[in-house]
Amino acid sequence: MPVLAIPFPQIDPVLIDIGPLVIRWYALSYVAGLLFAWLYVKRLMTRQTLWGGSAPATELQIDDLLFWASLGVILGGRLGYVLFYNAAYYASRPLEIFVVWQGGMSFHGGFLGVILAVLVFSWRKKLRFWSMIDAAATATPIGLLFGRIANFINAELYGRVSDVPWAMVFPTGGPHPRHPSQLYEAFLEGLVLFIVIRIFTHKFGALQKPGFVSGIFAAGYGASRLFVEFFRQPDGHIGFLAGGLTMGMVLSVPMIALGMWLMMRARVPAPELQDP
Repeated sequence: MPVLAIPFPQIDPVLIDIGPLVIRWYALSYVAGLLFAWLYVKRLMTRQTLWGGSAPATELQIDDLLFWASLGVILGGRLGYVLFYNAAYYASRPLEIFVVWQGGMSFHGGFLGVILAVLVFSWRKKLRFWSMIDAAATATPIGLLFGRIANFINAELYGRVSDVPWAMVFPTGGPHPRHPSQLYEAFLEGLVLFIVIRIFTHKFGALQKPGFVSGIFAAGYGASRLFVEFFRQPDGHIGFLAGGLTMGMVLSVPMIALGMWLMMRARVPAPELQDP
C-alpha cells in the first residue's frame, strides 16, 4: 500500500447473516432513505405557512405515496441501470434483471421512476402534481446521502487514481489509492443539496412556486454529479465516452437544463404548472 494512502475501513457489506436471513447495508440504506424521507415530507404537510395556504396533501395521503415512491425508486432505478449502463449484458441474461440484491441501480432511472409514480398518484388522488413532486424533491437528498454511504461500505463506485492525502486503496480497485468519490457524492448530493433546498423552502417560500423546488433539486443534483464525475472512475464495462466524457456526465447535463427551465417557469406561475 502506498505510504500516503488511507486504509479502507473493512466494513462487512452484510449487517446481519443468520441462516436464510441476510440484511445488507445496501438494502438497509434504501429502507432508511425512504423512511426518513417519508417522515420529513409528512412534517412538511403540517406546515401550511410553507405552502402559502393549505398543504397539497394530507399526512394519510403521504403514507400512500410512500408505496408509490418506493416502486418508482426500485423499478426505475433498476431499469435505468439495465438500459443506461449494461443493456448488452442483460439482453443476454434477462433473468438477472430481477437479481436486485446484487446491486446495480441508476439514480437517473430512479429519478424518472419517482416522477412517473408521483404523476400517477397525483392523477388518481386529484392532487397538484408540481406541489407533490416538489415535496418529493425536498426529501430525495436524504435517500441519496444514505445510498452513497452504502456505496462506500460496499467499496463500489470508487474514484479515479489520485495522490491526494485522503485517497484510499479500495479492495476491488487495484493497488493504487483512489478518490473516495462515494463520500464526495454523499456530501454534495445529500447533505449540501438538502441544506440548500431547506433554506429555499423555509426562508424564501419556494414551495409557494410550484415546480421551483423540483428545479433546484434537478439542477443541484446534476451539477453535483457532473462535478464528481471528474473524480469518479467510470464503470468498467462502459469506460470513457467520446471526448473523455462519462455516462454520468451525459445523463446529468439534461438534468441541469431541466432544473434551470423549471425554476425559470416557476418564477411566473403558469396554469400548467399549477395542476396535474
